[in-house]
Amino acid sequence: MVESVILDKISKQREFIKNNPVISVKDRKKALKRLHTNIKEMTPEICDALYKDLSKSKIESYMTEVGVVLNEISYMLRRVKRFARKKRVHTPLSHFPAKSYRLPTAYGSVLVISPWNYPFLLSIQPIVDAISAGNSVILKPSVYSPNVSAVIDKLIKNTFDEGYVTTVLGGVAECTLLLDQDFDYIFYTGSTRVGEIVMKKAAEHFTPVTLEMGGKSPCIVDKTANIKLAARRIVFGKLLNAGQTCVAPDYIYCEESVKDKLVAELQREIVKQYSSDPLSNKDYPKMINQKQFDAMNRLIDRDKVLYGGKCDNGTLKIEPTIVSATFDDEVMQNEIFGPILPILTFSDITEAVEKINKLTHPLALYIFSSSAKNQSYVLAHCRFGGGCINDTIMHLANNRLGFGGIKHSGIGAYHGKVGFETFTHYRSILHTATWLDLPLRYQPFTKFKEKLIKMFLK
Repeated sequence: MVESVILDKISKQREFIKNNPVISVKDRKKALKRLHTNIKEMTPEICDALYKDLSKSKIESYMTEVGVVLNEISYMLRRVKRFARKKRVHTPLSHFPAKSYRLPTAYGSVLVISPWNYPFLLSIQPIVDAISAGNSVILKPSVYSPNVSAVIDKLIKNTFDEGYVTTVLGGVAECTLLLDQDFDYIFYTGSTRVGEIVMKKAAEHFTPVTLEMGGKSPCIVDKTANIKLAARRIVFGKLLNAGQTCVAPDYIYCEESVKDKLVAELQREIVKQYSSDPLSNKDYPKMINQKQFDAMNRLIDRDKVLYGGKCDNGTLKIEPTIVSATFDDEVMQNEIFGPILPILTFSDITEAVEKINKLTHPLALYIFSSSAKNQSYVLAHCRFGGGCINDTIMHLANNRLGFGGIKHSGIGAYHGKVGFETFTHYRSILHTATWLDLPLRYQPFTKFKEKLIKMFLK
């Protein structure tokens, strides 16, 4: 996109904010209702675009992207009025006569940078939270999902005034230009490598950020687990979007005694859910592009394949692949982001936790276990963004749970009320009456004042 066009969009947004310093809850709800209506009308077009970019089926597209966004809008419509109220807090007697409250206030102009793996969901859901909090938004969708980006651009134009919410299409040059501007908040979803760049750019303007990234999310399976159910839920979570999910189980870390049984059940579940020939299954997604396909293909060590391993360069699909691995293998050095599932073993849960903690903090962690002791031990000793006990992925589907990482896997969180709070600055206000002015805090100080001060402040 031409630089002058981008700068013009930013200028229009600043003018919009100047003319609308406070967007009423009524207007926010009107905007959310328009967005909800337009998304429902454009659902076939959105799903078609997702199929073109990622080969996602209509059902998977609705379940993991369109439906989740509609649900977030519905959640906000029911609650935004309550979220936007000022919050009264206790006022100490020493401040009498006064009242105290926290006043929810929009940051202003928000830049949302979204990725290609869930291009609709991860573009529109942050926008829903941002406008619910009273902000305006400029969205930069991914260049690697061009069909979805084009549909999003159309949706935004049909729904919002350009100064309120708008899109900037393009690649690295456009993103760099946006990051050079002074926004009031930046929300980024993507790789840790680019997240570092975003954070450095934001620091130049002292702009607060939310970074949603990823990492190698472990899936622990101990000998007390329901192996059949664990395999079913792991296959679901790992192969959703063909593994191109930031919270997909990146690797299985299982107790040595159950490895063979788990591998057998994983194989059965892959066949059950995706057939014996997933590469021919039209509902099985592909890699986003040739670069991603080649990167995944290179990670497969054919000598260590326990199941799968086939690739189709023509369709950019990679068969669900289980590999035996160690922490020194190439497949364990970085986040996989594909349908390759390494399986490693441990003999004791404390050993497993110690090894996991030597890696960077993951975005998610999953443990399959019937042992309350093991569950508690893992939760107490591992640092990670969020996760599940005896399930995968599904913590994201509850918009009453905030979603976010820790350290290398992210900063901040969103979804539901947490999303509203992310895009809100809470002003602390003390409103003091004028009918009485206690002399306690004023000089000259006396022994009596000192005694009272020490009574109040202890």
